[in-house]
Amino acid sequence: MAFKLPASAHFSNFTRSKSSGMEIPKLTYSTPVEMVSQYLKNTMVDHLGIRFTAYGEGWVEATMPVDHRTFRPGNMLHGGANLALAETIAGFGSMLAVNIQEYDIRGIQVSANHTGKADSAEVYARAEVIHFGKRTHVWNVDIKNAAGKLISTARVTNMIVKRHEK
Repeated sequence: MAFKLPASAHFSNFTRSKSSGMEIPKLTYSTPVEMVSQYLKNTMVDHLGIRFTAYGEGWVEATMPVDHRTFRPGNMLHGGANLALAETIAGFGSMLAVNIQEYDIRGIQVSANHTGKADSAEVYARAEVIHFGKRTHVWNVDIKNAAGKLISTARVTNMIVKRHEK
């Protein structure tokens, strides 16, 4: 089933992906957060409750709830949820930096160290670019719990490829 953008979202300059049929909006650093949220409906990002809160050139911030969607047994945040959050916001940062109607972003490497825990409220993540190359982007992502304590730090590498390349 192809993703359909809600009628309430109004992106200019849409391109339809040949492989998925999904409409791909042109994203910029000035795209309102609310518009991005509409684009993410019915995706894993939406399911996990990840919400972008702010972004600019070379950085992205987001939150993710610590609840039944992100718990491991024992009602503690699952480390894999942290990895999903890290790859999501680093990927979004790369999407903002290129013309995503022409280029696709593919996460090719994610590694993390978990240094603390979260068992309630939400976590806060900030991704900052380390390298903006023509074919790769490297991001550092720090995730903190509600008390502001670092609970995970991740490194994400994204590959930038022409759309419709295999």
